[in-house]
Amino acid sequence: MNDRLVSIASQFALEGEILDITPVGEGFINDTYRIHTVGSAPDYILQRKNGNIFKDVPAMMENIRKVTEHIRRKVIAAGGDPDREVMRVIPTRTGRLCHRDEGGEHWAATLFIDDTVTYDRADSPALARMGGIGIGHFQSQLADFDEPLAETIPGFHDIRHRFAQWDRTLSLDAAGRCREAAEEIGWIEARRDEMLAFWRLVEEGVIPRHVTHNDTKISNFLFDRQGNVLCVIDLDTVMNSTSLNDFGDAIRTYANTGAEDDRDLARVGMSMEFFTAYTDGYLSQHARELSEAERAYLAFSARYITYEQVLRFLMDYLDGDTYYKIRSADHNLVRTRAQYRLLRSMEEQYGAMCEAVRELNAKYNR
Repeated sequence: MNDRLVSIASQFALEGEILDITPVGEGFINDTYRIHTVGSAPDYILQRKNGNIFKDVPAMMENIRKVTEHIRRKVIAAGGDPDREVMRVIPTRTGRLCHRDEGGEHWAATLFIDDTVTYDRADSPALARMGGIGIGHFQSQLADFDEPLAETIPGFHDIRHRFAQWDRTLSLDAAGRCREAAEEIGWIEARRDEMLAFWRLVEEGVIPRHVTHNDTKISNFLFDRQGNVLCVIDLDTVMNSTSLNDFGDAIRTYANTGAEDDRDLARVGMSMEFFTAYTDGYLSQHARELSEAERAYLAFSARYITYEQVLRFLMDYLDGDTYYKIRSADHNLVRTRAQYRLLRSMEEQYGAMCEAVRELNAKYNR
C-alpha cells in the first residue's frame, strides 16, 4: 500500500481498518481512489481536490454538505435509502469536511456506494432518457433549496467571464500557437455576439438562477443494476446558475455520436434520437418547474454549452495546456475540433431540436 495515501485516509472518520487504496478512473481534474476496508466495514472514496482549479476547497465542501443534506432529507421523507441515493461526505476525525496535507493539498472522503454501474457514454436512447430523469429529479429535489452557496469556480459557465479570459489569452499568446489556430479562433469570434445575447438574459434575470450541478456528463451518475439512476456524484461544481447549463452539458455528452476527443470527425455529430430521449426524461421530472424563458431556450442551451467547451479547450491549447490533463501535445486541439463538429451538427439540426422541446413541453404540461 501507498503509505502516504494511508496516512491521508487515516485522517478521516472511517469505520474499520484500511485494507488497500486503489486508483479509480482517469479524471480530468482530481485524483480519485477507493479505500478498501477489512470485513464488513464500508469502503470509501478518497479524492485529492485540484487546488489550481478549486481555490477554496473548504467552501466547495461546504456547498456539497448543504446540498447533499438537503437531498438526504428529501430521500428520507420519500422512504428511500439516503446512503445509496445521495452522496455522504465523511468528515475528518477533527470534524472538518476536508484534510489539508503537509504539501498544502486538500483531500476529501465520501462513502463508497456499492453495487452500482457507471457509464462513460450513453449507448442507447433508453439510457439517455434515464440520464434526463436523473438530472431532472436532481434539480427538482433542489427547487426549494434557499441556502447561500459559494462560487467554487468564478464565472464557470458565464460566457462574458470566459470572453475576458479568451481575450487575455489571445493578447498574450503564451504558447505561440495563435497563428496556427487562426481558423479555430475564427469559429469562436463568429458566434461571440449570439452567445453574449443569451447570457444577457441570465444576467438580467429573464432566465432565472437555481442550484445546478454544472457537470452533468453521464459518468457523474451512478446507476443501479436495473438501469435506473441511483445517485448524482461529483458535486465539486454545484453552485447557483441557470438550470439550462445542466441540460445543455448533458446533451453535449449524451447525444454525441463520437468521443469528446475524437480524431475522426466523421464519427462526431448530435443524435436527434438521443436528444429527444434525454429531453423526454428531463421534462418528465422538471417541466412544470421551468419558467417560460427556460423552456424557450432549452434547445439553445446545448449549443451554448458546447460552444463554451470549444472555447475552453482551444483557450487551454493556446495557453500551453495548463488546465486540462492531456495525453498528447495536440490533445486540446483535437478536443476543440471534435467539439466544434458537434456544435455544427447542433446548429444544422436546431429547428428539429426546438420542435422536439415544444412537443415534449406540451406533453408534460397538460
